[in-house]
Amino acid sequence: MPPPHDAAGSARRFLAAAAVGGIVAGIVSTLVQLILWLLFTDALPDILWRDARLTAAVVLGPGVLPPPATFDWLAMAVASFVHFGLSLAYGIAFCAVARRLRWRRPAVTGALLGLVLYAVNLYGFTWLFPWFAAARDWITLAAHAAFGASATATCRLMLRRWPGRNGRSAPMS
Repeated sequence: MPPPHDAAGSARRFLAAAAVGGIVAGIVSTLVQLILWLLFTDALPDILWRDARLTAAVVLGPGVLPPPATFDWLAMAVASFVHFGLSLAYGIAFCAVARRLRWRRPAVTGALLGLVLYAVNLYGFTWLFPWFAAARDWITLAAHAAFGASATATCRLMLRRWPGRNGRSAPMS
């Protein structure tokens, strides 16, 4: 007879996998974006400061946007908080997809979902925060694909490898 289903344990495993997947993806996508900026533009560090201000303006308001886009501790701290807060939230959504995948390439599905996330973030959210239109480019698109691939792959790996209550790998539902 199989052991009884541990709903609370399953929920904890899911949320932990989603949180780790979201944070890993937030770090990976940032690194991808920084590397691509370094390789294909001469805009660093100004473009990083610009994007930090674009993100910080979601919380601090558009007053943080005016040039020059120089380093600002408050803008960087708020932007990091927003970035990783959204990474956690998106991690839950991407992990929900990863949990239901039946094929063995979660990173491919995740990358495609990352492209959808790009459209939501850079076209949908610009209705509320029009200043994000300045970040629409292929490097930001690639960073979103990297986010999706790494979030989905990380969640899938954690859900498959993390032992359930009975010491065996948790079932994929």
